Amino acid sequence: MARPHKSRKISNPPKMKGFKPFGMSLCKIDSVILKFEEYESIKLVNYDKLPQDQAAEQMNVSRPTFTRIYNSALELVAKAFIEGKAIEIEGGNYEFEKDWYRCRKCYKLIEGLENHTKCKNCTHFGENELIRLN
Repeated sequence: MARPHKSRKISNPPKMKGFKPFGMSLCKIDSVILKFEEYESIKLVNYDKLPQDQAAEQMNVSRPTFTRIYNSALELVAKAFIEGKAIEIEGGNYEFEKDWYRCRKCYKLIEGLENHTKCKNCTHFGENELIRLN
């Protein structure tokens, strides 16, 4: 029997839900799913400039596991780039360090319910407007 996967630690969710190729209608293109932990691996190595061993430690996984996650992320991004596919960032085996929510209307990120204030252009009210990301 296979060992259960350990949740990968993610510091913050991405600001966006994904990307689409410029100059193509979203309804006419396929998409690839980039998991939250794959997004985090790219962020840690390519944006935060951490070596893979430190990035693995930050995500609470082994170095070989981190490398597999990172390589999978690079393959998905390359496939989307070359084949003109959209990238949707969702799902995976992850846990955030804090509680995170996203507004259903404007997609704004909110760190914890205590920090939630109604968006200026948002017509929703209350907790029903929020999607829990954890």
